[in-house]
Amino acid sequence: MTVSTAAFHRPADRPMSQKWPVAVRFQIVAYFTVCFIAISTLPNSIWNTEVRGFVYVIGILGIWRYLWWANHWLRAMIFANLTYPRMRDRAAAVWKSGWRPRHIHIQMTTFREHRGISEAVIRGLVRDIRECGVPATIWLGSSEAEDERQIAEHLKLVGSDCDIALRIIRQNQPGKRVAIALILRAMSRAGLSDDDLIIFMDGDFVIHPGMMRRCFPLFALDKELHALTTDEYVEVQGPRWMQTWLDMRFSQRRLAMQSHALSNRVLTLTGRFSVFRAKHVMTSEFIRLQEADFLSHWLWGTFRFLSGDDKSSWYCLLRQGVKMTYVPDASGTTIEVVEGSGYQRMVENLRRWSGNMLRNGQRAIALGPHRMPFFIWWCLVDQRIAMWTMLFSPLLAIAGTIKIGLPFLISYLIFIAVTRMLLSLVLFAYAPKVDLGYVWMLYANQIVNAVVKVYMIWRLAKQKWANRGNQKQGMESLGWVAVAREGMASYLTCLSFGSVFLIVMVYTKLLEIPGWAFFASIFFR
Repeated sequence: MTVSTAAFHRPADRPMSQKWPVAVRFQIVAYFTVCFIAISTLPNSIWNTEVRGFVYVIGILGIWRYLWWANHWLRAMIFANLTYPRMRDRAAAVWKSGWRPRHIHIQMTTFREHRGISEAVIRGLVRDIRECGVPATIWLGSSEAEDERQIAEHLKLVGSDCDIALRIIRQNQPGKRVAIALILRAMSRAGLSDDDLIIFMDGDFVIHPGMMRRCFPLFALDKELHALTTDEYVEVQGPRWMQTWLDMRFSQRRLAMQSHALSNRVLTLTGRFSVFRAKHVMTSEFIRLQEADFLSHWLWGTFRFLSGDDKSSWYCLLRQGVKMTYVPDASGTTIEVVEGSGYQRMVENLRRWSGNMLRNGQRAIALGPHRMPFFIWWCLVDQRIAMWTMLFSPLLAIAGTIKIGLPFLISYLIFIAVTRMLLSLVLFAYAPKVDLGYVWMLYANQIVNAVVKVYMIWRLAKQKWANRGNQKQGMESLGWVAVAREGMASYLTCLSFGSVFLIVMVYTKLLEIPGWAFFASIFFR
């Protein structure tokens, strides 16, 4: 197993001439030219009065979603160009003055990680700890002796000149949540103070140089700050299209995170790398949520969360009403090793991410806008609305094609081609490079993600974590009760998709609702 040297450094902000070479600019101009020629010459029904209603709905939904994107983009630019630079400069001054945390605590979990990845992770940590020049403790949660041996040996090899203690917490039950809870209990027994800083990170995340010096002094500047999360890149060792897909998703994440941070909150405290003030982390409430977070559901009863420990951390702090932020220039790279079907891995990831979002978003919304900035509360509401509205556009395209024929489908495809390229041009500003694959990957991701979310909203108890020992929950049949619950979930899923499709069919008059005269002729003749 080899790890590319690209994983050790944050992709540089390239000059315009490098990120936008002449060839790429030519391809984009050619792309829009082809779209213009297509709309001018191919048979389409954009101006057809018969489909004016179709165009209005698609246009109104599009305007609403694009204005929401534009709002996020404007907020992200304000944070990136005004708010964060002031925070960054003040933090750099604090660091330069000699301030340091008294001790660095790193909570890290690992599970059967490739040796090359684990060694790259340790080298990155040692490099930043050495730069800080203060004692550190790596609290390693694991279930495998081989993982522990590899990390201990490499830490001794590369970190012998640093004051770093390795404390191994062997978990007695399976699951990442158990490992984190055991580590936090061990930390609480060690007597951490309220202002001590704790890094939460995964064992496959290679931090880029300067991660700690960019994060730590922000807590010294602001006593109200209790958590921050950082930027992420990904290196996929697998299908090329998965690299494009994940690069696109992380570009979306950068834009959204900067927008959210303008309200002094974020929507997730990623388990890849986040930093917490110990005050709330050491409470029994926080530890118990990590270990055994659960939800009571009308269909599935009370069930525990399998993954989503980062969402549990976020929800606990959101409920406390404390300040959180995002550090855009503190980053690292996740090494994503894809073995087997890339498509299956993508769907499994979407099911896990969507399930975590739905389970936690539901109870976060219930806290109400008085417990958090209104913008953050509305972002949570919008996440649930968007999964339904995203289905209307393709269904209208299908209905329009049935009613009008191929010209309407051509019109719709041109509309998608133009709008997704415009959105991609925004995302390219947050991407490590310009990749024209974003255009159709963006649309496919929106459709598949919406379908997965509607599927998962009725199956919140069903959870699977393929790259964490293939853990499953709510997957096994437990008699007639389980069969009845799955039957109800299937019925509600079909009802959901059927209702959306029925609304579209009625709106487009492909299906006529019988009038009063029809029912009267049946019941009163």
